[in-house]
Amino acid sequence: MHATAKAEGQVDERVGRAYRFADLSGYTFRQRLAIRAAGLVFPVLIRAVGCTLRFEVEGQEHWDEAARAGGLPIYTFWHDRIFAGTYFFRGRRIVIMTSQSFDGEYIARFIQRLGYGAVRGSSTRGGVGALVELTRLVRRGCPAGFSIDGPRGPRHVAKMGAVLLAKKTGQAVLPFGVNAERFWSLGSWDRMQIPKPFSRVRVRFAPPLRVPADADEETLNAVRDELQRALDGVSP
Repeated sequence: MHATAKAEGQVDERVGRAYRFADLSGYTFRQRLAIRAAGLVFPVLIRAVGCTLRFEVEGQEHWDEAARAGGLPIYTFWHDRIFAGTYFFRGRRIVIMTSQSFDGEYIARFIQRLGYGAVRGSSTRGGVGALVELTRLVRRGCPAGFSIDGPRGPRHVAKMGAVLLAKKTGQAVLPFGVNAERFWSLGSWDRMQIPKPFSRVRVRFAPPLRVPADADEETLNAVRDELQRALDGVSP
C-alpha cells in the first residue's frame, strides 16, 4: 500500500510539473528577464485581441465524437493558427510540447498563464522523451495538443507526433483549423496569422482519426497522410 501511494504521488508530481513554471537558473539574467516579461506580456496581448473576436464553430459533432465516453482528443492544427487557437482553447489544461530552448521556455511560460500545460521537447530536440511524458500525462487524464508542423516547419507539412501519441494512448487525433476572416501575417517561417480585432473566426473540426495499438509503419504513414488532408481541408 505504501508503494502504491508513493507511485501515485510521483504521477501527481508529474502532472503538476506540466502546469508549473520551470526553474530558470540555467539561463542568463537577461534571458530570465526576457522569459518572465514574455510570460506577462503575451497573455495580455492574446486576451486583449481574443476577447474581441467572434468565434463560430463548425463540426461540433466531430469534437463531441472524440470526447465521447471520457475521451481526451489530441488537438492538432497548423502552427500559423496558434494565436487565435491559444485564446479559443484557453483554460482547458491542454498539454503542449515546447522546444528545449530559450524560445520554448518563454512560450511554455505564457501558455501556462492561459491554462495550458507544457512538456519540453520537439521534433528536433528531446522529442522522444517528451512524447513519452505526453503519453503518461494523457493516461493520467490530461488532454494534449500539437502544432503539427512546428516548431520550425516545413510549413503545413504534418509530422508524426500526434499519430504516435494516438497509437500509444488509444485517444483520437482531432484535426481543426482556426480561420480568421481578417488578419495580419508575420514574416516568420510559418507566416503566423494575427487576427485583426473584431474579426470573425471560424473554428472547423474534421472527423477524428484513430490509430490501432498494433499499427505498423505503413499504417502510421497512412494515418499521417489522412491527417495532412484533413488539416488542409479545414485550414484554407
